[in-house]
Amino acid sequence: MAKQSTSSPRSDSKLVSYSGVDIYRQELKVLGGVDFSLDPGEFVYLLGKVGSGKSSLLKSIYAEIPVADGEARVYEYDLTRLRRRDIPYLRRRIGIVFQDFQLLTDRDVYSNLAFVLGATGWSDSREIDTRIDEVLAEVGMQDKAYKMPHELSGGEQQRIVIARALLNKPRLILADEPTGNLDPDTGNQIVERLQAIASRGTAVVMATHNLQIVGRYPGRIVYCRDHRVIE
Repeated sequence: MAKQSTSSPRSDSKLVSYSGVDIYRQELKVLGGVDFSLDPGEFVYLLGKVGSGKSSLLKSIYAEIPVADGEARVYEYDLTRLRRRDIPYLRRRIGIVFQDFQLLTDRDVYSNLAFVLGATGWSDSREIDTRIDEVLAEVGMQDKAYKMPHELSGGEQQRIVIARALLNKPRLILADEPTGNLDPDTGNQIVERLQAIASRGTAVVMATHNLQIVGRYPGRIVYCRDHRVIE
């Protein structure tokens, strides 16, 4: 098995490059012949009905679901030959925003973020404090560090999730239905945050079925339909 390169990708390289990729879940082909690429700073909507394969495509990018066939690269990692021990290193370079937040409910916002930094190799307490302050400021939540998740509204929790996704300064964020549990106004605010992040050079792929958001906030549109990915 080939050794994964540890060199940093060039600034002009594709962050994601799929060609002829088949994606299976429990031996059922969800998507076939996927051709998809992503450049730095792009904002991409991934559209499709429930069960169309949107989440499966995102999960394949961070190696939650294996790529069965074709050519697939994320950063410099070849997903078809990815070693299990390399998966955590790939995931550290991808920010993930979930619909259901997945915050640790037994600790406050600061501790949620500090836990992620500690798990990804940060050890200097002052650097941890500084980075947490930076990401909370970026999402307008700098005064919520010592709130418990249940003390926050849904929109506030999703902002914390975005802050968590930014901790390791990824060049790629995957957002899986990030507005699905939010009211329309709050959902719009979340998309505005994600678009602002993309404008600073971090690519964002956002899975959604909310066509009103797509019409309000422009971006490149990719469809999951009939087991295919279509542009």
